[in-house]
Amino acid sequence: MDIVLAVLLGLGLAAACGFRVFVPLLILSIAGKAGAVSLVGGWSWLASDYALIAFGAASLIEIVAYLVPWVDHALDVIATPTAVVAGSLIAASQFQYVGIQGELLKWTLAVIAGGGAAAGIQAGTVAIRSLSTSVTGGLANPLVSIVETSGAVVVSVMAIVVPVLLWVALLVIFAIGWRAWARQRARKSAAESKRIVAAGEPRAAAAH
Repeated sequence: MDIVLAVLLGLGLAAACGFRVFVPLLILSIAGKAGAVSLVGGWSWLASDYALIAFGAASLIEIVAYLVPWVDHALDVIATPTAVVAGSLIAASQFQYVGIQGELLKWTLAVIAGGGAAAGIQAGTVAIRSLSTSVTGGLANPLVSIVETSGAVVVSVMAIVVPVLLWVALLVIFAIGWRAWARQRARKSAAESKRIVAAGEPRAAAAH
């Protein structure tokens, strides 16, 4: 059971990186320092004072920057690969308790599972933010950013306290993000079809 909880904890914190890259690292650092999460061996640096300060400053900068419309879209370009790296790192820190033999195998699984979880959530947030921009011209983006930051905090805390219930919540969030992306893509496809039809009608009239 401890192995299952370690995996769920690692993947839960990794998924939270899809909302905000540094907030889950900050919460992991605080939890490690408080003894709520085990960070032993080569991972003890995550609970050091230096890591706590660095993650705290990075989290503050990231949260504030995402409140600025259009800057948030630019940050997504950087945040997506960074979230994968952070998710892989967090997953690897917990996979050490699973008993996986070999560093290569452990990191491969961490990148696939942890990085994949972070990338999946990040893709959902990007889709929702793009939908907000197209509908409100970016005016509602700060609200979306606040929700994302809250999601990073809630998911990170749940990953530590109730990791099983967390994954139920994550499945719901992923479904919402997927529907938002599908609707946006359908709208773009419909608009493109109308544009093609509209462009073809004058030509047809001129031919007659």
